[in-house]
Amino acid sequence: MAAERIPRELLLDVTRFLKRQGVDYADVRFERVQHESFVVQQQQVHSLSVEETAGVGIRVLFRGAWGFAATPHGGAPRLKRAAAQAVALAKASASVNKQPVKLVPVEPARATYRSPYEIDPFSVPLSKKLDYLMWATSELMGPQAVKRATAHMDFYRRTKFFASTDGAQIQQVLLESGAGLEVVAQQGNEVQLRSYPNSHHGALAQAGFEYVKRLDLVGGAKTIQREVLQLLRAKPPKPGLTTLILDPTQMVMQLHESCGHPTELDRVLGQELSYAGGSFLTPEHLGKLRYGSDAVTIVADATVPGGVGSFGYDDEGVPARRVELVRQGLFTGYLSSRESASRLGLPSSGGAMRAEHWDTPPLVRMTNVNLEPGEATVEELLRDVRRGYLLSTNKSWSIDDKRLNFQFTTEIGREIINGHMGALIANPLYTGITPQFWGRCTGLSNKASWQLWGVPNCAKGEPMQLMHVGHGAPYARFDGVWIGAAD
Repeated sequence: MAAERIPRELLLDVTRFLKRQGVDYADVRFERVQHESFVVQQQQVHSLSVEETAGVGIRVLFRGAWGFAATPHGGAPRLKRAAAQAVALAKASASVNKQPVKLVPVEPARATYRSPYEIDPFSVPLSKKLDYLMWATSELMGPQAVKRATAHMDFYRRTKFFASTDGAQIQQVLLESGAGLEVVAQQGNEVQLRSYPNSHHGALAQAGFEYVKRLDLVGGAKTIQREVLQLLRAKPPKPGLTTLILDPTQMVMQLHESCGHPTELDRVLGQELSYAGGSFLTPEHLGKLRYGSDAVTIVADATVPGGVGSFGYDDEGVPARRVELVRQGLFTGYLSSRESASRLGLPSSGGAMRAEHWDTPPLVRMTNVNLEPGEATVEELLRDVRRGYLLSTNKSWSIDDKRLNFQFTTEIGREIINGHMGALIANPLYTGITPQFWGRCTGLSNKASWQLWGVPNCAKGEPMQLMHVGHGAPYARFDGVWIGAAD
């Protein structure tokens, strides 16, 4: 755990100092983040970044009001100065605060957690990583229509120590690895792109370099090169109501935007309105609203192996847990913190408080928001579809500030005719209203086809924080959905 690099005793001394200030509660969070990022384009190194940042964030609750301060300096005088600043801010806030904060209880833990991996990516030579990316982009190049070929890798190690005035002492090390490809082709005015194995850098997992090896970028490059050239000649889908089957690469964004964000309880309570809107899942709907069909069960699971939304404890010391958001179509739960759970009268936090870095306070964030699998094989989902489309790999999205009306485009689609796969289609776009759309879910594939992906750039808060969250899903069938073609 490299415990010698964590200023443990200094941090515990700060919690003792804060207790003497008469605070209601305080926590001290040390975090060191190592990040390697490599991008190769056209067999040339486009960018290479190796960075490390470390510091301490201090959160103080005084007479029901929060104060927060942070410092990159680990010495005792600077830490005490930051702690005093957090107390001063909390006292100033308390003088005008009209709604005192209360926290649901949590048993203070003394624990250690380390995410599992086989090969430490930071021990793999830089030359080996770049050579592999060069090889993958070489497989994308060749045809004249291919205008850009990009390959990337990212690795993260987060070393954390959390201590609270309640007595919690938690050490964690979280390791993530990811990689992927993108190819852009043009013929005349027509431009198409394909990503592998997922778009938006979504092939990210809590794992080591073994995950990158399993992705087989070189093999995937041959597939997406062929597909992007075919898309240049493909026709758009016929507009109208149809049956859609969304594969797990598209279900990532469907879950993220139309279930993950609207179940964040701070958003529901109005604390996120100025940046990204609120939510239609307001408290009177809890346990009553029909969110989807009986086939739909959605969980926020911070314990699932490999998810980038997994951890041992969140950033206020709450143990990782599995929370049902939707059970057999019924809206049943929220992503919550100790504060937001208290405001709604819930008995405990959902363990969803996380901060991007040491210098930002934690917010309610998604963990791994997953759609539970069904019983069917993919072939059985297709079997009774007379005419429809299979859509893959998110391209773009738009959703209103209540997370109700949405539209998505995907990189690629295929016709389904009498249960069999047909021709490729280009530029598919589909729209819906969240509870109506999920209510039209008529089938889910089984665990064998369930896939877990990462989202490394979930934006929230002011100042904005980017968080790594996970989404797992099977293939999902929806009947009576409007599809058209993106411009």
